[in-house]
Amino acid sequence: MKKALIFAAFCLTFAAGAAFSYVHDWHDLDSVHNHVVEAIHEMDRARAANHFDMAGHGVKAVEHLHAAERELGLAVESARRE
Repeated sequence: MKKALIFAAFCLTFAAGAAFSYVHDWHDLDSVHNHVVEAIHEMDRARAANHFDMAGHGVKAVEHLHAAERELGLAVESARRE
């Protein structure tokens, strides 16, 4: 179960990256940003269901998702200014 949840989180991150590659304007970036935020919430629920014990991988996945969320937020701000 734990491996499946971690795999799902990484798949969501990959999907967000793939969606990011097809960006045409800031609305697309904002959509990807929203998907990453949803992935963060899903990962939080998965970690809670597994009593947060995922050999450190859950924490690392959440850190990467938060980094992606921050970068996408900055990208949306930048794209809106252009």
